[in-house]
Amino acid sequence: MATSRPVRLELLRPSEIGAALAENPTVYLPLGTIEWHSHHLPVGLDALTAQGVCERAASDHGGLVYPVLYFGTGGGHSLYPWTVMMPDPTHIRGLLHHALERLQELGVRCAVLFTGHFAPEQLDMIADIERDWKALGGPLRVVARGINMAEGVGIAPDHAGVFETTVLHALWPDRISLDDLEPLDPAQPSTDDFDETRHDPGHPLWGVFGPDPRRYDPSRADDALAAIATWLAAQASDFQ
Repeated sequence: MATSRPVRLELLRPSEIGAALAENPTVYLPLGTIEWHSHHLPVGLDALTAQGVCERAASDHGGLVYPVLYFGTGGGHSLYPWTVMMPDPTHIRGLLHHALERLQELGVRCAVLFTGHFAPEQLDMIADIERDWKALGGPLRVVARGINMAEGVGIAPDHAGVFETTVLHALWPDRISLDDLEPLDPAQPSTDDFDETRHDPGHPLWGVFGPDPRRYDPSRADDALAAIATWLAAQASDFQ
């Protein structure tokens, strides 16, 4: 059931944290990065959507949300403008492992690593952490999921295309500017939404890998966010 109580850990006093975790001992850890998402979307999209989904899941189903981590690893956009991508996951893993150790000591029983940046390297990193924690056999259960894994959304995951634009619209609609995209050349139509020519800075959809975001339907945004948040909360419930 949705609640109006604050769920962001950094905003809470200790008594509020204790009360929330007594009801549901789950903490969501949203993960993202700073990464080019073409001209029409903010560079913090992956973290913004991860945080928004986690807050919705915690608000509707219980638990708290740890501050989002704006560092990620992997993917094909590391050399794009305004992208800060860690070359390997070593330092990120260290931060997350220490955070999980402290959360376990503080009585959290389920920690959900949820990443809006779903490059294979990032997904492998959090899957490894989930596996390592399971092997330890301690009281804390770690769940690692990416936004691309969500079920029941009805829109295929992409990078800066219809999917990511739709989810961001549910959270930060004023941060989308489709007018910043150059028109496509009708003389050179492309039916391949993952065409490698989109790595060309001269392409109107530079860095977009997925359907042209101008096709997105804002009326689907709220339902998409709700579906992802409901799915994520169910993942956490299965591990409690």
